[in-house]
Amino acid sequence: MKIAIGADHAGFVLKEKLREKLARDGHAVRDFGTYGPASADYPDYAVPVARAVASGEADRGILVCSTGIGMSITANKIAGIRAALGTSPEEVRLVRGHNDANVLTLGANFVSEPDALSLVDVFLTTEFEGGRHARRLMKVADLERNSTGRHAPERARK
Repeated sequence: MKIAIGADHAGFVLKEKLREKLARDGHAVRDFGTYGPASADYPDYAVPVARAVASGEADRGILVCSTGIGMSITANKIAGIRAALGTSPEEVRLVRGHNDANVLTLGANFVSEPDALSLVDVFLTTEFEGGRHARRLMKVADLERNSTGRHAPERARK
């Protein structure tokens, strides 16, 4: 499988461990950075990973920051991305099986390395179930296509 991976400074160490394991397992891994522990902005890594998945260049994406939330919010701004924070194997199984999540985000400050490795395994081996779930995702895709593109109210930007 082709995997796009990225992290900010808070997720750098965990990203490196995940990247190494994915490569050992035979996956083609494209690392979008960061490449060291110096302070970095998570959108700079979430966007290229999400674009690689949305374009089909990668089959799935994995993003790591301190909480996983910033990466998830950012990745989900890219059309076609269904990024989900993973905190337990059952949750990851459901976001793949029911929501066809194509990007997994992890919070390096809240998940151990062994647990992160396990979550990634579940993410990569769980198939989308289709059926009623596909109908729901079609509604999400329609919403994405028909969005007004209007900016958030000023009060939300503060």
